[in-house]
Amino acid sequence: MAAANILLDVNGIEVIYNHVILVLKGVSLQVPEGRIVALMGGNGAGKTTTLRAVSNLLESERGAVTKGTIQLRGERIESLGTAEMVNRGVIQVMEGRHCFAHLTIEENLMTGAYTRRDGKGGVAATLEKVYTYFPRLKTRRASQAAYTSGGEQQMCAIGRALMANPKMVLLDEPSMGLAPQIVEEVFEIVKDLNTREGVTFLLAEQNTNMALRYSDYGYILENGRIVMDGEAASLRENEDVKEFYLGVGGGDRKSFRDVKSYKRRKRWLA
Repeated sequence: MAAANILLDVNGIEVIYNHVILVLKGVSLQVPEGRIVALMGGNGAGKTTTLRAVSNLLESERGAVTKGTIQLRGERIESLGTAEMVNRGVIQVMEGRHCFAHLTIEENLMTGAYTRRDGKGGVAATLEKVYTYFPRLKTRRASQAAYTSGGEQQMCAIGRALMANPKMVLLDEPSMGLAPQIVEEVFEIVKDLNTREGVTFLLAEQNTNMALRYSDYGYILENGRIVMDGEAASLRENEDVKEFYLGVGGGDRKSFRDVKSYKRRKRWLA
């Protein structure tokens, strides 16, 4: 990846919570402009913490980046506030959607345009664009978010991020709690936004199969460390990834002892 094309460069960061709990242990990754990069791994691997380190949401969780650097277009951003990150076009869609339950869908979307300075016409044009990508939201625009489905709330959360005209969206567990058909619909829209609008995505996702289908490049996290990375197509064909993350292969194992030995067979834990 050419250095001039790198939008986000995370280099060897460590993150500690409550001054004692080490969660990230030297994580490094790069996100080229205009690409979809997936951050994969099981629950507790450090995916959400990585996104929060980039968006500077760690402080609210009593966390801090204690080592390493994070650069956005070559600018160090570790000390910037969350509002300053939004002004630079970095928007995070939180895990669990977090819509404002008492507001309507359209009111939720409009909160995403709070920092816009291009006038009502620009905001209205973006709102119509969001409705084009998420026609279901237009149908439910007057409904309170609390009375919409999980899929509609996820679409609303992504649409709200788009209302800020982001350069990069940090998307945390978009498939969580959604039916498979809705998950595919959400990922199709993400791919469409990337292709048509040029929005860069860094997404954290436990559903490795979906993440690798729709991303360009992937990183696998285990216990706060990057253990493997590569082009998505290459990772899909990797035997360890197929067996331990995609549930394919490993049919020759006959005993529990063989199952327990998988850590020794993973090249990154050898």
